[in-house]
Amino acid sequence: MSGQGGAGPVVTVGTDSVPAPERLGWWSEMVDHEVMPVAVHSAHTAVFRGRAEAVELPHSQVTAFDFSPMAARRSPVHIRRHDPENYYLLLVRDSSVRLEQARGVACLQAGDMALFSTSHPLACEFLDHGRQTRLTLMRLPRPVPPLAGGQADRLLAEPLPPRAGSAALLGLYLAQLPQTARTCGPAELARLGAIGVDLAATLLAARLGVQDTLPAETRNAVLLARINAFIDHHLGDPELCPAAIAAHHHVSVRTLHLLFQSEPETVSAWIRRRRLERCHADLTDPRLRRRSISAIAARWGFLRPADFSRAFRAAYGVAPREFRRAALRSLPDARRAARSDK
Repeated sequence: MSGQGGAGPVVTVGTDSVPAPERLGWWSEMVDHEVMPVAVHSAHTAVFRGRAEAVELPHSQVTAFDFSPMAARRSPVHIRRHDPENYYLLLVRDSSVRLEQARGVACLQAGDMALFSTSHPLACEFLDHGRQTRLTLMRLPRPVPPLAGGQADRLLAEPLPPRAGSAALLGLYLAQLPQTARTCGPAELARLGAIGVDLAATLLAARLGVQDTLPAETRNAVLLARINAFIDHHLGDPELCPAAIAAHHHVSVRTLHLLFQSEPETVSAWIRRRRLERCHADLTDPRLRRRSISAIAARWGFLRPADFSRAFRAAYGVAPREFRRAALRSLPDARRAARSDK
């Protein structure tokens, strides 16, 4: 995607710099080039606005779109003109979408997902609810096992269960990826890309009932993603430990440690770092300036203030109290609040 702006691997394009009468045509050409040729129609031609934010990954691409309501049609003529032979996962982030392909019809709301292919005629209506349509597309590589041999065509335009297991993790991944990718180096970006493909493969395989076709590496990567999400959700629990995590995920502690062998940290180090990061963020928040440091530490699982102080100093090179004082002093809002308290 040739962009108007970007940071690292994220490229952003939009209609703001295009004359209003030409915006819908410009948007249609961009979609033709970046996704697939389609015919676009909109009742908002005179005021059409659109923006796309793309993250190019080693084996896929994730693009967040924000645009005025419209309809898109892909006919056999379009397919003959150009077929990139791609599958896409669609995540609706706002407004509603009606998707028709093959024998499937999906009426999608915010949070819902569906699969479509560039190799079949398609009708897609982005419904007008008085606000911009916001969605994310993930282009999937065909070597993904559930996509081999065309068996994934059984899932075209079928709503995918969005709020459990790998689907819930994938929805969160797609929604957060553009922002997360801005701070990633090439190695971390490659790892993020692999996680996304593994989550998508697991979701599709489960829907098709062919989980056994997934390689062990994919199953382990998805299990690790679930464990990391579980850890993040339970950081405030002082009982969070390898044994509790292993029990919740029905694996042995040994298996849990083996999963983390390929990670830069052990499971215990990961828990400690994530807790310290949450404490670090709270200590810089002026809204929490009246909350004691020990209360912040306890909120994130540190029950002994002395243990927290030592761990924080080891991680950041300064005591929590000194860090907080300096951080809040540097914030204009905090200085104004301090003066108003006098």
